[in-house]
Amino acid sequence: MHAVLEKRCDVLPGRFAYLMGLYAENYHRLVRLFAPHALKPGSYLSSVDDGLDVRLEVIEHHRYTVELHLTYCMADRETGSPAPSAWLRLYRDAHVAEVTHCQTGRRQLRDADVLAASRAVFERRMRMASFLNRWLEYLAEQGHSRGTLMPDPAGACA
Repeated sequence: MHAVLEKRCDVLPGRFAYLMGLYAENYHRLVRLFAPHALKPGSYLSSVDDGLDVRLEVIEHHRYTVELHLTYCMADRETGSPAPSAWLRLYRDAHVAEVTHCQTGRRQLRDADVLAASRAVFERRMRMASFLNRWLEYLAEQGHSRGTLMPDPAGACA
């Protein structure tokens, strides 16, 4: 006996569902890695033996969200800005983490162009979410965690 699917979407998730799944995965990776919802606003530094210190800045706690900035303590040679870096919004109620914008070197990906076509905005969000997902996985593999996170009140690598 064979079952025939009437629609392709019965098997494969749509692009939007995939993006939301990526946002949820990023939320869980970020919470497991640094538990930013439990941190007070301020700057934190994570150091492991790889020589690449990670800076997590908890910018602000809101009722349902936490705003964050995640970066390495190194500057891009061309721009002088910390790179890579990502500005994040953690939605505690929906359990998703959204990248509002990120810098991966001299290219800065932003979601602020209101005139851009919706497809371009969606693709940019997908690239930023995928970038964050791979970066969080890499940080965990390198040994970064809440246990390696120390307060950095002086902003040593800012």
